Amino acid sequence: MSEQGIVVYTTGPACIRCTMTKKVLTQKGVPFTEVDIRENTAARDYVVEDLGYTEAPVVVVSDEDHWSGFRPDQIDRLIKRAILPSDATREARSPAR
Repeated sequence: MSEQGIVVYTTGPACIRCTMTKKVLTQKGVPFTEVDIRENTAARDYVVEDLGYTEAPVVVVSDEDHWSGFRPDQIDRLIKRAILPSDATREARSPAR
């Protein structure tokens, strides 16, 4: 994750995909910071010009890891990636059942 953690760029409460993304992140215990791009022109420029997205929400985990839209599959991927390395090693070495 980036130094500032996960950032969810939204377009306010009327954006259902934004609301659902924030809801699922919260339900799954994933901390994030919300930035409303309607009120923050620098953030809007970053999302549109630097990242190339034209619809919200935009979820930024790092410079290389980001997506647009309501993506529960990506949220689940984040949670799986958050497994401690020792747990992941143990899980990888467990025989298939």
